[in-house]
Amino acid sequence: MAKSSPTKKAWRSLTWLGLIIVGLIALNGAGVLTGGGSWTPKLALDLEGGTQIILAPKLESGQTVSSEQLNQAVSIIRQRIDSSGVSESEINTQGGQNIVVSIPGTPDDATLNRIESSAKLEFRPVLVASAPTEDSVGADGSTATPTPGATDEATAPATDAAADPAAETPAVAPTDASDLNNITPALQAEFDSFQCSDIDTSNVAPADQPLITCETDGSVKYILGPVEVSGENISDATNGQVTTQSGATTGEWAVNIVFDGTGTKSFADVTTRLSGLEGAQNQFAIVLDGSVISAPRTLAVITDGKPQITGSFDQDTSKALADQLKFGALPISFTVQSQDTISATLGSTQLQSGLIAGLIGLILVVLYSLAQYRLLGLVTVASLAVAGVITYFLITLLSWREGYRLSLAGVAGLIVAIGITADSFIVYFERVRDELRDGRGLVSSVEAGWRRAIRTIIASDTVNFLAAAVLFILAVGNVRGFALTLGLTTLVDLLVVALFTHPVLQLLARTKFFGEGHTLSGLDPRALGAVYRGRAQFQPSAEVASRKATSSSKEAAKRQTIAERKAAELVGSGSSKSTDGKDS
Repeated sequence: MAKSSPTKKAWRSLTWLGLIIVGLIALNGAGVLTGGGSWTPKLALDLEGGTQIILAPKLESGQTVSSEQLNQAVSIIRQRIDSSGVSESEINTQGGQNIVVSIPGTPDDATLNRIESSAKLEFRPVLVASAPTEDSVGADGSTATPTPGATDEATAPATDAAADPAAETPAVAPTDASDLNNITPALQAEFDSFQCSDIDTSNVAPADQPLITCETDGSVKYILGPVEVSGENISDATNGQVTTQSGATTGEWAVNIVFDGTGTKSFADVTTRLSGLEGAQNQFAIVLDGSVISAPRTLAVITDGKPQITGSFDQDTSKALADQLKFGALPISFTVQSQDTISATLGSTQLQSGLIAGLIGLILVVLYSLAQYRLLGLVTVASLAVAGVITYFLITLLSWREGYRLSLAGVAGLIVAIGITADSFIVYFERVRDELRDGRGLVSSVEAGWRRAIRTIIASDTVNFLAAAVLFILAVGNVRGFALTLGLTTLVDLLVVALFTHPVLQLLARTKFFGEGHTLSGLDPRALGAVYRGRAQFQPSAEVASRKATSSSKEAAKRQTIAERKAAELVGSGSSKSTDGKDS
C-alpha cells in the first residue's frame, strides 16, 4: 500500500533534518582534523580567563591625552577585535591614561597585531632617501614596494646654516612640505647618524615637522616632510589581489584605501605637486607607526582618492592592515606596557551553576509537558533534544570559524531558548486539540492545526529574532553574546518545529495508539470535550455547539440589510409589548 502524501512529506522533512545534523557534525569534525577546531565551544573571559594587555600612550614632550581621545581609542580597538567575531573581550580605560584590553584564552598573532598596532597612518613627502626607489604610482593609484639601491638625486640643500651643524631652524622658510629647506643642518646630522636597526614604534614627530625614519625592513633611510594627509581621512580599506588592466590577478596582495572628501582633495593636491618633481622628491611615503611601509613614485595625479598599497603582504597581513585602517586610525599612538595571563573572573563554579539552572528549567518543562499532554509530551522532549544538538554544533562551529566564545550571558540566552522552543510546541499542540474539540479526526486535525499554528509561531519567533538582532547591533561585550545565542536558538526553533515536530506528529497520527485517541496519548477527543457520533467521527460538545451557534447568529446579523434590521427591530418590539400586556 502506497504511503499517503503527508507521510511522504514527513519522511522527507526528517531526512533533510538528519542531513543537516550530519553536515554540522562533519564540519566540526573537519575542523578538529585540520587543527583549530574542537568538539567543545570556546569559553569567554568570565569562564576561562585569558590575556590582559595594558596600552600606554606615546606622548611628545608636553602633550597630554584627553578622555575623548581615550574613549575614541577604546571604541576603535573594540571594533578591531569584534571584526573577527564575538570574542567577549573587555576594553576599558585605566587611570585616565592607559587602556586595558582583556581577551579570552590565548589570542593569535593577528588579534594581537590588531590591538598592539596603533595604525597611526600618515602620508609624508620624501625629501631624502639613502637608496633609489623604482616603484611608481599609476593613474589608478597602484603602488609597488621600493627597491633599494644607490642614488644621489636627493640631498640636503646648501645653506649658510650648514656651517653650524647645531642649527635647528631653516635659513630659508620652506614653501611647502616637499621643499628641501625643511632640512636643517641639525636634522641632516641626525639623519647621518641614524641607524635603522634602532627604530621602533616610538619613532614619532609632530605633524608639522620632518621625520627621520626607515623602511620596515631597514633597507632604505628617509627624511620625510611634514604630514600632508592623515589616516583619519580614510573612509574605507579592503584587501585583495592586484589585478591587471585585463582583469587578471597578479597574485600580489594589496590594501585598497578609499579617502573621504577631505583626504581625496588633499591627496590630489599632493600628487599634483609631486608629479612635477624629480628624484626622491617625486615620492610620497606611507608611514605606519613611524616606519615607512611604502614609498612609491608619483607618475600621475590621483584625483579619485583611491590609492593602493602593495608590498610584502600575504592574505593575512594585508587583511590585518586593512582592518586597522578601516576601523580608524587611533587619535594617538600606544605602546604595550605589559601583557599578562589572567584567571577566569567567574570560573567553573558559575558555569556549573548556570548549567544546573538550565537543567532545572528543562526538567520543569518536561514534567509540565508530560502532565499536560501525557505521552504526546515525549514529542516535546525529543524536539528539545534535537534543538539542543543542532544548537551545540552551531555554537562549536562558530567558535572555530568566527572566534565566538561562550560567556555566562550566552549560557543565559540558551536557557531562555528552552522556554521559546517549548512555547512553539505548545501552540501547535493546542491548535491540534482545538481541531479535535471541533469534531475532526486526528489526521486532519494535525494538518489543520499546523496551518493555524505555523503563522503564530513565525510571528512570535520573528519578534524574538528582531529583538536579538537589535541587541547584537547596538550592544557591546557580554550582551552581544546573549543576543547571538538568543537569535541563533530562535532560528533553530523554526527549523526543528518544521522539520521534526510536525513530521513526527504526522506519523504518530497514523498509529493506533494516537489515532484511536488512547487516554494516555494526550489526544483523546472525549477527554477534550468532543462527543462521539459514530463512524470514527466526533460531534462538538454542547458548549462548543452553543459557541458555534452564537457565532453563526452574529455572522448572520452582520449580513442583514438596513431594511431587514429595522423589520427585525419592529418585530422584536411588538413581541415585547404583547408580552407586557399579557403580564399586566
